[in-house]
Order: sequence, then structure tokens, then C-alpha cells
Amino acid sequence: MKLREPMPELTGATTWLNGQVTRDQLVGEKPTLIHFWSVSCHICKEAMPQVNEFRDRYKDKLNVVAVHMPRSEKDLDIDQIKEVAEQHGITQPIFVDNEHKLTDAFQNQYVPAYYVFDKEGKLRHFQAGGSGMKMLEKRVNRVLEESEKSE
Repeated sequence: MKLREPMPELTGATTWLNGQVTRDQLVGEKPTLIHFWSVSCHICKEAMPQVNEFRDRYKDKLNVVAVHMPRSEKDLDIDQIKEVAEQHGITQPIFVDNEHKLTDAFQNQYVPAYYVFDKEGKLRHFQAGGSGMKMLEKRVNRVLEESEKSE
């Protein structure tokens, strides 16, 4: 995805865990962080406490949605996804993307990967990999500040 492109529809999930959301529910009210992760990704698990901290600290200002992107056959096991999500405190909605439908819509090739959308649903920041959580936080804060100014 390129910056300023609109958020794709959140369709094609194999299943949803922790509730289901639609693009329409996310756009218009507040900015959104969508993060891609996988049960077989060690870096994803290391970064999860920081993602959860964003979710909790900005719960009134930011939507957070997880997308589980399998990297191999064994990543398709829904029970394992549930177990890892529980171990790592992932309480936000999880789009289980076993057929890579959302992965393809985002043109995403990485886990972890983070997409920050403004409240109009336009992509404002993308980053991949485990480092750079400070940069992600700066970008999230910038989008939140812009969102509050436009109210």
C-alpha cells in the first residue's frame, strides 16, 4: 500500500477472534492501527506488549486491530492462534487471514507489520519489523493530534 491510500475492506477472514469489525466501523470516528503478526514469528511476540500498551493507553482515541498472517501450514491451526493470542494478551479483534485475502489487499509481505490510518481511513504510516516502536509511537501520536485538531 502507498501512503494516503484508503484502508481496504476487512473481508475474507477465515474467522474473527475477540469480536469482528468492519472498515465502516473503523473509519470516521478515530484513527486505526492495524498490525500483522504470526504465531511462528518470534519478533511479533516480543513486540506484542508494546502494541497492547498502545491499545490500552489510547483506547478512547485509537482503534487497534490484529491480523494473523500465517507463514506456514502449521500457522493455520486456529487453536494455536487462540492460545498464543491469550498468552500475549491480544484482546483486540483478530482477523485470521488463513487465505491471505487481507494480506493481499494490503500488499503486505511482513510480520510484524504496522499500518496507521487516520480517521478518514487513509494510510499515514507503515513500518515492518520488530524495531522502531518509538517511531511507530511518534506516528500514532501525530495522527492522533491531527485527528483532535480537526474535531
